[in-house]
Amino acid sequence: MIYLTRRERFCAAHRMFREEWSDELNLKIFGKCSNPNWHGHNYNLWVTVKGEPSEEHGFVMNINILKQLIIDNIINKIDHKNINLEVEFMKGKIATTENLAVAIWDELNPFIERQGASLYCVKIEETENNSIEYYGEKGRINK
Repeated sequence: MIYLTRRERFCAAHRMFREEWSDELNLKIFGKCSNPNWHGHNYNLWVTVKGEPSEEHGFVMNINILKQLIIDNIINKIDHKNINLEVEFMKGKIATTENLAVAIWDELNPFIERQGASLYCVKIEETENNSIEYYGEKGRINK
């Protein structure tokens, strides 16, 4: 089994909060990440696919195709945007990095499967100290 990883970067703003909660409760639960005036990050995104190299061309998946799938389906939709307000695939979800990783998986997986590879991991580094890895376990995204 071969694992192929592509890294992309994006900048985005978000606020972690529940609308039905008071600002005080949101602050207690989410800390400064619930700032009503938003805050932003310079994110690193790693997408790892797995598979066996093709007999025909030797690739698990053409890296240029993987790059373009990530750019078209994720980066162009999220870079320099407000995740809560402008990113369609995050509508109705709390804008945590955990939920973002699951949403990115859900966006990319069908395109990667069409290329004959399997999506293995979506990793997002929110800060140099915090990152999330998602391996496709089926779970409910918190709203």
